[in-house]
Amino acid sequence: MTLVLGIETSCDETAAAVVDDRRAILADVVRDQLDAHRDYGGVVPEIAARAHLEAIDRVIARAMDDAGIGFDSLDGVAATGGPGLIGGVIVGAMTGKAIAAARGLPFFAVNHLEAHVLTPRLTRGVDFPYLALLVSGGHCQFVSVEGVGRHRLLGTTVDDAAGEAFDKVGKMLGLGYPGGPAVERAAEGGDAERFALPRPLRGRDGCDFSFSGLKTAVRHAVERLPPGPLAAKDVADLCAAFQQAVADVTADRTANAIALFRADCPDGATLTAAGGVAANRILRTRVESVAEAHGLSFVVPPARLCTDNAAMVAWTGVERLALGLSDGLDFAPRPRWPLEELAG
Repeated sequence: MTLVLGIETSCDETAAAVVDDRRAILADVVRDQLDAHRDYGGVVPEIAARAHLEAIDRVIARAMDDAGIGFDSLDGVAATGGPGLIGGVIVGAMTGKAIAAARGLPFFAVNHLEAHVLTPRLTRGVDFPYLALLVSGGHCQFVSVEGVGRHRLLGTTVDDAAGEAFDKVGKMLGLGYPGGPAVERAAEGGDAERFALPRPLRGRDGCDFSFSGLKTAVRHAVERLPPGPLAAKDVADLCAAFQQAVADVTADRTANAIALFRADCPDGATLTAAGGVAANRILRTRVESVAEAHGLSFVVPPARLCTDNAAMVAWTGVERLALGLSDGLDFAPRPRWPLEELAG
């Protein structure tokens, strides 16, 4: 049995996990920073980095205790090396390097995006190749996942990511941070047909996304309402309309992405989704319907593994260890690290 410790600090979650090569998650500890950032309506990089520094040792110790093992039982240490807020990435990567150096273990600098798109292999053992939809606060992409370190970008956002748009709409409507779960809750009682919002790029070729204009349309709809505090019904209807627009666009883009994927990977049989926005039920249901209509299985990890976590980082380390791949302790953390660069 191979055991890998994973460390994740790319944004505002300090996380550590222990995963084995049988796909068992022996420990999965996540400490969020929502209270530290809520008053700012978003993540403040310096506050996040300091919070990671204060929490990282305790979070790792808790993960090791939960797994019931000591550091001498580990076969490797994996830490997010990017992309992300560089202060936090440095905290996690340097901690991972230190543990690896002290114990003489291989170190794995994990690409945060690859960790997300490999998660369905941890939870369901999905075979390569497969199509992955990555929808989070900072990323919105379709990726053809053809192997560990082998990914082909089919489409991406030309402006805002879906999660960023959810957060900004949530803030605009006074729902607080994070906006994604708050918008979804508010939309439950809303009328999605009341406000006519655009569907950017729907019907166009390719599978790129654009959410900036949709976010602006919500702001214009708010400005057209009577002055004063927004009524609860107005908020619910706007949330429902916005969420439905995102789902409609994503469904349209997904159909195009499947066509592109199958052109190069005719044996691919699975569409997966990962990232925090993949936890949205309306979006997930629409994407699943598109997958089924095109004869693909649809796999989404449990909600806790869609958002940032260290189990996905540890699993990527397990995958790389099995292939004899590791990184030197001179690896430099990076704020930007496109998936396409992994092949090099």
